[in-house]
Amino acid sequence: MYTLLLVVIYLAFISLGLPDSLLGAAWPVLYRELEVPIAYAGILTFIISCGTVCSSLLSDRVTRRFGTGLTTAFSVFLTMAALFGFSCSGSFWLLCLWAVPYGLGAGAVDAALNNYVALHYPQRQMHWLHCFWGVGVSISPYLMSAALTGGAGWTGGYRSVAWLQAGLTAILFFSLPLWRRPPTAPAGAAADGTQPTGLWGTLKLPGVKEVLAGFFGYCALESSTGLWASSYLVLHRGVPEVEAARWASLFFLGITGGRFFSGVIAGLLSDRNLVRIGLGVIFLGILTVWLPAPSPVPLLGLVVIGLGCAPVYPAIIHETPANFGAENSQRVIGLQMAGAYVGTTVMPPLFGVVAEYAGIGWYPVWQLLILILMTLMLERKNRRVRTARTVETPSTQGVQS
Repeated sequence: MYTLLLVVIYLAFISLGLPDSLLGAAWPVLYRELEVPIAYAGILTFIISCGTVCSSLLSDRVTRRFGTGLTTAFSVFLTMAALFGFSCSGSFWLLCLWAVPYGLGAGAVDAALNNYVALHYPQRQMHWLHCFWGVGVSISPYLMSAALTGGAGWTGGYRSVAWLQAGLTAILFFSLPLWRRPPTAPAGAAADGTQPTGLWGTLKLPGVKEVLAGFFGYCALESSTGLWASSYLVLHRGVPEVEAARWASLFFLGITGGRFFSGVIAGLLSDRNLVRIGLGVIFLGILTVWLPAPSPVPLLGLVVIGLGCAPVYPAIIHETPANFGAENSQRVIGLQMAGAYVGTTVMPPLFGVVAEYAGIGWYPVWQLLILILMTLMLERKNRRVRTARTVETPSTQGVQS
């Protein structure tokens, strides 16, 4: 049962990644066919992001009411319906309408699955599962490309991914009995029978505000790096466009491969130390990109940044129950997901404004500033969590005596 459920969760992580890169792959054709400005992609991504933030914030209440299995299955069903809706849309405003369930489904399944894995599975599974998110992200552009070259158009691309999501939805609904095993908290998680806090109470837990700021910074760094890598290489470093695009894609390959390797060594290092190592590797990668050295030095720097990013996201998620209590982990992870989507939505366009007025050459400076913010916030979170445990331990011992 344990192994079979793990297989289902792996498939669910693939379904989580499938919709994420589809719009970007289809947009160069889609905006021309619908006769809208190319910038309108930002409207769709904004609507999707608003949906993911809202569903992430509500994930604790929904998951407690319906359970992780049903929440995951229904969320994937929502994204499937949205993908079919996209494939049948003949106007931009219909796309905006279907973008609502598109985002609502993504945020809920992300928060629910991450919390379930953090509570019930060891470190390595969290890292490897996020590798499978990378598999989903990689599959959908390939399917869209096949549909475009085969004459099915962007609607056919969306429809093919929707059918894939439909199969995954069926598997998730049939697997609902597997999710009904008694919940168990991982070693180190606070599960002392206390009632879970509300939203505002959760924000007052020691270290929560800091981890939200750190998570915001990580997702801002990852999304900004991926979006602007090719532009920086071409416009500032004089790298040919084809070569720049190829190496920029290796940034994401570095994340995926790095997460597999992080899973291999996860049992040897704590989540906290994996995050610290990742931050150090990111710093080395940024310096490599920044160095006034000829190609391929800055290109290799992007791969190094990807390798450094690899353990940070899953390790922060996995240590959440240990830091804030198993009874609060779902709400904290929901807040983390919301912060992640805000960072992903706001920061890359903001750097676009910086690049427009100050120049694309500020790209590594932007990365470094975000990295410094992220590091300071995560280390402050560590200190606040450690201090809270030190204060609680004597009082607990006094009650027991």
